[in-house]
Formats: sequence, structure tokens, C-alpha cells
Amino acid sequence: MVATDDPGLVARAPDRLPREIWVLVGASFMIAIGFGIVAPTLPVFIRSFDVGITAVSAVVSVFALSRLLFAPLSGRIVGRFGELPAYLTGLGLVAVTTGACAFATEYWHLLALRGLGGVGSTMFTVSALSLLIRLAPPSMRGRASGLWATGFLLGNIVGPLAGGGLVAISLRAPFLVYAGCLVIVVGATGFLLRNRTRDTATLGDPATAPARFTDALRHPTYRAALVASFANGWAVFGVRVAIVPLIVVEALQQPEGWSGIALAVFAVGNAATLMITGRITDRSGRRPPMLIGLVVSGVATAVLGFITSPMLFLVVSLVAGLGSGLINPPMNAAVADVIGSRARGGTVLAGFQMASDLGAIIGPVLAGALAETAGGFPAAFAVTGATLLVAFGFWLRAPETLVRASSAGEDAVAECAIDEPPVVRRD
Repeated sequence: MVATDDPGLVARAPDRLPREIWVLVGASFMIAIGFGIVAPTLPVFIRSFDVGITAVSAVVSVFALSRLLFAPLSGRIVGRFGELPAYLTGLGLVAVTTGACAFATEYWHLLALRGLGGVGSTMFTVSALSLLIRLAPPSMRGRASGLWATGFLLGNIVGPLAGGGLVAISLRAPFLVYAGCLVIVVGATGFLLRNRTRDTATLGDPATAPARFTDALRHPTYRAALVASFANGWAVFGVRVAIVPLIVVEALQQPEGWSGIALAVFAVGNAATLMITGRITDRSGRRPPMLIGLVVSGVATAVLGFITSPMLFLVVSLVAGLGSGLINPPMNAAVADVIGSRARGGTVLAGFQMASDLGAIIGPVLAGALAETAGGFPAAFAVTGATLLVAFGFWLRAPETLVRASSAGEDAVAECAIDEPPVVRRD
């Protein structure tokens, strides 16, 4: 079913994003800086407890696993208590558990703290997406999503650079700095968003009721977004991090430093298209950049395992990053269209996030198993690229969720939500 936000058609699109969107973007940048500070340090810190590589991997995996398992409940929390309380509580939980890691004296302390941190992480991720949907004008959802993703990306680039200097001081210092960053974000966002995110569902408007996952699942575009989210998690958050460093060292016979260069080149390609994609998404629709991005990213990823030239590997990694940057804004915007701005999408967004987390967990395991068999790295990357092309097939059949109509010479924007038929108002 389809509906519009307002209720009907927004005849004049705003020319700038609300201040609150920039608050969320700044918060995502600060969060990513802190995560980037901790991420390179965490494996080394865990090893300092005299444990093996498997034990190190367990601490890293328990964070992702707790995110996956807690996502449905976090969606219900957002629907019941509101986005901002869930957002601040999730950030606070991550801040406390991360700061406590600095004082851990046993391995199991780290295992438990990272597990709890994953719970907080999924709370603030789901609530942040829901806030983004409710605060961004429907006609600017692509740009809002692109900015939000860019904030995380830039923070992940800056964070490791800052973390290198902190490690020289102490292995425990990065955890305290990350916790401090999160405390600042909690205070700043709580103050700046306190009035604009007030719960309106209590006023009795049925349009503000939480959107249901079962309803969204009937929408073909949401199903396509789930498949794309799974494939993107598999390729970008799973295989790129876990398998690319191995192929650089073992197959291309390059120093370990080249792994960082390959990942950085991918990130540069991603950043180069994120902002442009947001505008294209809002002007031309969700499907065009989505389809192009899935093909480019899928093909480039599939051929990575067959490349024997280090320089060509970097070029193809750049192309894969460009394709990946075309995926995120239209995918998020399409999910937002399905939910609608006035509804809370806690469980719908939780399912969307779970698809990505599941891909990030399954992808490296299956790709790693393929890399160790006769198929080797070519088979691992070919299957990874194939998952993105499967998502392309789903998006070919998915309807466009950005609907335009002309009124008095101006474009107006309607959205495909899940509760009622479309209504086009011409003023």
C-alpha cells in the first residue's frame, strides 16, 4: 500500500536540510572517530591478555552477534519509548562499556563488555535511522542519508590516524577517549534535539503509530532493500575487511601496509560518490543509482580475486568503492519512503539492519572457506560479487518509491508508505 506523508503531496520542497539532520551527521562523525580510534587497538589489547587469535576473533564477533540478536528488541524499544531516548540510552551504554574496557583485568571482562556494547550499538543505530527518516524532508532523504553515511566514513578515516598516537601512550587510552567522545555526543544531541523529537504518537494520531515489519515485508521495494543490505554487509563490512588484507599479502605478495592502502582506496571511491548520489536519488529516483551501484560494485568485486597486478587491484578497488557509494543513499531513502515520515519504523529498520549484520557475519566465513578450497580467492570474490548481482535482480522488479507530479510548474514529491493509497494534492 502507498501513502504520502502530509497527508498528500508536499507541493514545495525545502531548499535546505533541517538543523537537526546536521546534528545527527556531526554525531555520526564523532562516533566514527571514536570507533576508528579503538578498532586498530582492540586486537592488540586483547592479545595482551595472553590469548590466541581465536579468542581475539571471539571478542570482535560477540559485538556483531549481540547487535544481530538484540536488533528486534531495539526496534520495539524505539517504537515504545521514542527515538531520542533509545538513541541516548544506546550511546550511553556503549560509552560505559567502552570506558570500562580500559580497566579490564581479565579476558572475559572484555568479552562481556563488548557483548553489552553491541546491545547499545544496535539501539543507537536503529534509533538514529528512525530519527533521520522522521526529521528529513521526503524530498531530501537521499541527501540526508548521503551526509549521514559520509559522516561515518570520514570519522572512520580520521579515527585510526588519531588512534596511532594514543597507542604510543597506552593500549588502554583509546577506550577512554572513545568513551569521552560518546559522552560529548550524548550531551550535545540530547540538548540540541530535545524539542524537535518530542513524541507525537501520544496525541492519538494513528499515522504516528510504529510501522510493522510484517506490513513492510509485503512491499517489494523493502524486500529488495533487505537483499541489498545483506549483500552490501557481506561485501563491504565482511569480505572487504576480512579477506582483502589476506589476498593482498598472500596472493599479490605485497607488504601488509598495502592492505591499508587497498582499503583506503575503496573508502576514497565510496566518499567520492556518496554526496553526489544523495542528490541524484532525490531528483531521479531511488532505482537508477541503486541499479548502477549494484552492477558496478558486484562486477568489480567479482573480478578482484582474479587480478594479479597490485596496481590494477587498487584501480578495481576504487571502482568497487565508487559503486558502493551509489548504493547506500538510495537504499536508505527507499526504506524511509516505505515507512513514511510520521510513522516510527523501529522494527522495520531493525530488520533492515539485521540483514546487513547477517551478511557481515556470514560473508567472511563462507568466503574464507572458499578461499581455503580449490577455488581459492577467485571463488571467494566471485561469490561475493554474485550476491550483489542477485540484489540487482530484486531491484529490477522493485517499484520506484519516489513519485513526482507537476503542480504550477514545480515538482512535488510523494512517497510510497505502507498504510494507505497515494494521494496527490495540487494546490
